[in-house]
Amino acid sequence: MLPTDEPLSHLGPSLLLLLQLQLLLPPASAFFPNIWSLLAAPGSVTHQDLTEEAALNVTLQLFLEQPPPGRPPLRLEDFLGRTLLADNLFAAYFGPGSPSRRFRAALGEVSRANAAQDFLPTSRNDPDLHFDAERLGQGRTRLVGALGETVVAARALDHTLARQRLGAALHALQDFYSHSNWVELGKQQPHPHLLWPRQGLRNLAQVGDPTCSDCEELSCPGNLLGFTLLTSGYFGTHPSKPPGKCSHGGHFDQSSSQPPRGGINKDSTSPGFSPHHMLHLQAAKLALLASIQAFSLLRSRLGDRGFSRLLDITPASSLSFVLDTTGSMGEEINAAKIQARHIVEQRRGGPMEPTHYVLVPFHDPGFGPVFTTSDPDSFWQQLNEIHALGGGDEPEMCLSALELALLHTPPLSDIFVFTDASPKDAFLTNRVESLTQERRCRVTFLVTEDPSRVQGRPRREVLSPLRFEPYEAVALASGGEVIFTKDQYIRDVAAIVADSIADLVTLPLEPPVVVPERPLVFSVDGLLQRVTVRIHGEVSSFWIRNPSGVSQGQEEGEGPLGHTRRFGQFWMVSMNDPLQTGTWEIQVTAKGTSRVRVQAQTSLDFLFHFGIPREDGPHPGLYPLTQPVAGLQTQLLVEVTGLGSRGNPGDPLPHFSHVVLRGVPHGAELGRVPLEPMGPRERGLLTASLPPTLLSTAGPFSLELIGQDGVGQGLHRAAPQPCAVVPVLLELSGPPGFLAPGTKALLSLRIASFSGPQDLDLRTYVNPSFALTSNLSRVRLEQNESAWGCLWLKVPDTAASDSVVMVTVTATDREASTVPPTHAFLRLLVLGPAPQDQLPAPVHSTDPVLTTTSPAFHLSTLVTPGRAGGGLRDFKERSLMHII
Repeated sequence: MLPTDEPLSHLGPSLLLLLQLQLLLPPASAFFPNIWSLLAAPGSVTHQDLTEEAALNVTLQLFLEQPPPGRPPLRLEDFLGRTLLADNLFAAYFGPGSPSRRFRAALGEVSRANAAQDFLPTSRNDPDLHFDAERLGQGRTRLVGALGETVVAARALDHTLARQRLGAALHALQDFYSHSNWVELGKQQPHPHLLWPRQGLRNLAQVGDPTCSDCEELSCPGNLLGFTLLTSGYFGTHPSKPPGKCSHGGHFDQSSSQPPRGGINKDSTSPGFSPHHMLHLQAAKLALLASIQAFSLLRSRLGDRGFSRLLDITPASSLSFVLDTTGSMGEEINAAKIQARHIVEQRRGGPMEPTHYVLVPFHDPGFGPVFTTSDPDSFWQQLNEIHALGGGDEPEMCLSALELALLHTPPLSDIFVFTDASPKDAFLTNRVESLTQERRCRVTFLVTEDPSRVQGRPRREVLSPLRFEPYEAVALASGGEVIFTKDQYIRDVAAIVADSIADLVTLPLEPPVVVPERPLVFSVDGLLQRVTVRIHGEVSSFWIRNPSGVSQGQEEGEGPLGHTRRFGQFWMVSMNDPLQTGTWEIQVTAKGTSRVRVQAQTSLDFLFHFGIPREDGPHPGLYPLTQPVAGLQTQLLVEVTGLGSRGNPGDPLPHFSHVVLRGVPHGAELGRVPLEPMGPRERGLLTASLPPTLLSTAGPFSLELIGQDGVGQGLHRAAPQPCAVVPVLLELSGPPGFLAPGTKALLSLRIASFSGPQDLDLRTYVNPSFALTSNLSRVRLEQNESAWGCLWLKVPDTAASDSVVMVTVTATDREASTVPPTHAFLRLLVLGPAPQDQLPAPVHSTDPVLTTTSPAFHLSTLVTPGRAGGGLRDFKERSLMHII
């Protein structure tokens, strides 16, 4: 639970902004899950919108209170009357062009976890998680518990789990204002005690108190009986609705057909879903204010730095190293130290200073432990204590160490592996590939042993020249690369570490691999800078040509297009800014396999997600997927970042027309999918239906976003990692709360096939190695058939409190060895009992700021006039102008 009983007024300056900003929402269905719900209720605001709106308001408050070093402080008046957007906030605080991609990705994690509460089998029908069935006290306990777990997970630096628990907490909190009669009681502020566990919930309706009268219509404005008790509606048949009690109501609620019929939910403006649709706007306002309170309370508990890490409020990447520590690795370890020291010294105190550091050593037979910190000095001290230890013959436990790093590295990060040996644990290849895509992390291997080398460290046996293929597979799946070099060059080649964490994008090449006597083509637009071309392999010659026909060869030094450096078989060409826009070419002549990668710095990028449309209740929306599933109708959602950082803010917004899908690794075009905008253009949200041909079989593919800037110049961006259509759907769910030492937890597994018969072996893994048993180890499924399984996770008495457990389930096709396995990952928190009094008090001022008599908000100070668009005029016409 959150450790406080402080009243609302004790939130201090973190709510000061609410006295100055008009929090304005259009008529909407704010309690449907996500933006896909707009199809069921056009012009609406969803759980996703409420969550993002609240986070942006508290982020702006943080920026106003903590001026950026070396830059002028933000002014509130610069944001009045404007829609609040992450891109604009980052540009104002960190400087023009500062990428908001990680921040928006973190908000996306919270929003998807919020929406998932309506879809996951362990949460969608639990009344305690939605404030249904008059279980208000139980709902408050679970809500406060989820916020407390958010704090614990954030302090343990597992921000993915923290965001998942935060999303669950916000869903429940927002549901309270739609599912209870708080609004009908005339309340115009959030409940003063809902977030504070020591304050009791008063005036609750009791078991024998009738609360609703019968209503035969879709719209039921007067069905609540005239009383002052707090109640909520029953949904479905579990638990069953007692006589005289209110239903949730709407199309999917079976209880609403039992007297008293009707319902009281305010989830939408549609009477078909919400009998109290006419009160939706008031409920949405209170839910938004309550969400801001929750974010502000987390900021108070975690401090500004911890809160910023929770939501990734930074343009900077993390720094993650996986280091081979055997005796032959002295030069590589020194190279890693030099790069880390350079990054720490050059970026300390600036906006690009890494916010998270991860270090995992390995050798044979050991790997780990993992070291994580947000303190650069602690990271440097730990790294400086690592030395080449001697001994150790090839191969090594590299993939085990990499898996450990992936479990502790934030999403959208780069991980660098330094080794001179092949992996001993190649059986982990598929699992590590899947984990890189689940984490959206890019892995680069710096290998100081050429695959053809026959001399070197001691070996037990003659090793295959294909022994490095697991590294190639992981690099391909993650969007990274394998770079072979030699000891004398490793310090220079390792300079790509500093370049990579500068948030560079990889530009798509056509074709994506070197083909003899055929040039590679890439596009340069006006939003790209610091373009770098990297070539490695047994290259005899190469040239680069700009759109005007000016060429530059492989000669080292300054050329007409840029500066070339060579380190053995590795070339780096740093192109001169500004680059000529248009189509560029690279021609490479080489013996054997050579590789080319073109990277650039840009603020314009995109995120993407997948989901399944769900229209069968309890609410329509898009159920999020990590990867698309063969045979299952799947939507692609694209979120363009950096729209607010274009050269001239008055220029027209870029337009994106379609996505190109390509096979991996050879780049054959699999289709062009048109994109449809969702919501206002400045949010950059686009959607597309993946073609059935792509989804007919399992396999990897890449995404390329195609569009034009405001003056008609082409824009071309590639997703940093390829995706994969997986053969089956795996859903792994755990208990909605935390685990306690000495207990056994029940996990739920669903496996479904939509593309044909599947004969599958199921395997489970736990990190750390707790006992896990399952009643399902093999399953045969026909097309459109599902199976359910139960897993029992035993948490030992000795389990560390405030730690994270990762459960993995792998499904492998017994008959088709060429079909890659499917993986499902689940994070769970181990939390021991802790007295509330031991946790710290708020760090902000406790001066009263917002009280029950706070002044009204006025339209003249509007900052966020509607996230979904289309409803602002209607809102003004209704003259609903105040939050009191």
